[in-house]
Amino acid sequence: MSPITGILAAVATPFDDDEQIVESALRAHVRRQLDAGVHGIFALGTNGEFYAQSSAERADATRMVIDEVAGRAPVVIGAGAATTRETVAIAQDAADAGADALSIITPYFAAASQAEIANHFRAVAESVDVPVVVYNIPARTGNAVAPATLEKLAEVDNITAVKDSSGNFDTILQYLERTDRESFDVISGNDSLILWTLIAGGAGGISGIANIYPKTMASIYDLFLSGDSSAARAAQDSIRPIRNCLALGNPNTVVKYAANVREFGLGPARAPFNALSDEAKRQIEETVAGDLERGLA
Repeated sequence: MSPITGILAAVATPFDDDEQIVESALRAHVRRQLDAGVHGIFALGTNGEFYAQSSAERADATRMVIDEVAGRAPVVIGAGAATTRETVAIAQDAADAGADALSIITPYFAAASQAEIANHFRAVAESVDVPVVVYNIPARTGNAVAPATLEKLAEVDNITAVKDSSGNFDTILQYLERTDRESFDVISGNDSLILWTLIAGGAGGISGIANIYPKTMASIYDLFLSGDSSAARAAQDSIRPIRNCLALGNPNTVVKYAANVREFGLGPARAPFNALSDEAKRQIEETVAGDLERGLA
């Protein structure tokens, strides 16, 4: 099984105004998540702005996160890239650094057939000896992992989970139908679908909103596990206002700005993804203020 159960925080990578990684802020943010009760750390994913960092920067950030977590929770490192060659190199480095699992995004920009997608994941899985999580986010990559393809990939020994960020709940259901829940985990990468994924038999969620409200996100799983379905539903529903704000700009930029409203010190997103309008900022600020009044944390 993969080390993904419950809510993993898809941690943002803090930058200063010169777009340099701020190690102290990254370590503090990891501690913030663990102290809030999240069940694992997912670093260098979409919210971690992996696409805006060099391989060397990603390697440095990987080591900072793993060192700070220090075995207190599972660490999943985003190790994907556009080509198989580059992905293998990044994946091997992250595995050597001590990652508990690797998230591998589908190849992106160039169109890929299902055969090419399957070949890519198999090659990466064969290059490392840690669990591999298939990351499906077709709106960003242009390439989707079909349920039939995932069914075949789930037969590979160390491909142990899928993170689905398609936003299509039927995709999650088809992934669940085609894989063995005892040996393969299906995880929601969409914060709005975490509870529904758990109800359907999934293992949990990887949450960008945890950057803003880590306790609230962790509680969705904890309440579900305890059998308090109404409270779990209330926690799930409570993030709707901030989720609505994601339409105001690049979602990763919105998440960082909202976290900074809470004085979490994540800095700006890397250019050009750093230019929220004044109106967007106002709406985010008002939403966070309202959320805090309602008890989100």
